[in-house]
Order: sequence, then structure tokens, then C-alpha cells
Amino acid sequence: MSQATFTITELSREFDVTPRTIRYYEDQGLLFPRREGLQRVYAKRDRTRLKLALRGKRLGLSLAEIKDVIDMYDTARDEEGQLVKFLAALQQRRAALQQQREDIEALLAEINGFEQQCQDILASEAAATTRTKSKRVRQSA
Repeated sequence: MSQATFTITELSREFDVTPRTIRYYEDQGLLFPRREGLQRVYAKRDRTRLKLALRGKRLGLSLAEIKDVIDMYDTARDEEGQLVKFLAALQQRRAALQQQREDIEALLAEINGFEQQCQDILASEAAATTRTKSKRVRQSA
């Protein structure tokens, strides 16, 4: 983008978020637009910070973790500390997601077991009903 500044409407359209979301990130100290009258004007830096915040959200990072990672880019001269901290956050998130996956797989196995039990019971009842009807037909003939 060659544009040096952005309005809240432009950013909300670009990132498919509501203006309210952008204002929330502003309230949380992630974005720092300047004001021109009543209008918020966002710089390229704000656009980048919004993009990083939304990426962190998609990764499942907390707002505090997102803020820490983004703030590191503003203060650090050396990227090593930023990367180490970001890797730690990603590893924690991966571990949580892997645990969730294991939990989901266990629940799906339970559901499959219950589903099979229900199908077996229904099949037994259907077979018993068929046998009963067959007996009645033979007895009435």
C-alpha cells in the first residue's frame, strides 16, 4: 500500500473486522492513531500492529501476550529477545492445542461408542419386533 495513513473504515474493511474491534485494540494500547478533528488517522505502524494483533488472536494468544510481542518490536534493538519470547508463547499455545486435540479425540471415541451402543439396541429391538410379528402371523394362520 502506498498510502501513508488509513481511516478506521479502511482498516476495518481491509482486515474484515468491525470499527469497534479497532477501537478496542486502541483502548488496550495496541494502536495509537492521531486525531484530525473527530476522525482517527492510523499510520502504517498502526496498520502493522493491527495485522500482528489479529494474527496473534488467530494463533490463540491472549491480548497481554499479543501486546508484549508487539511492544517488543518497538523497544528492542536486537530481535533475539523478541523471537525467544514469541517462540515461548507459540510453544505454550501448541501444547494447549495438542491437549485440546487429545481431549477432542477422546470425546469423539466416547461418542462413537455411545452411538454404536444405541445402534445395537435399536437393531436388537427391531429384530425382536420382527420376530414377534412373525410369530403372530404364524399363529393366526
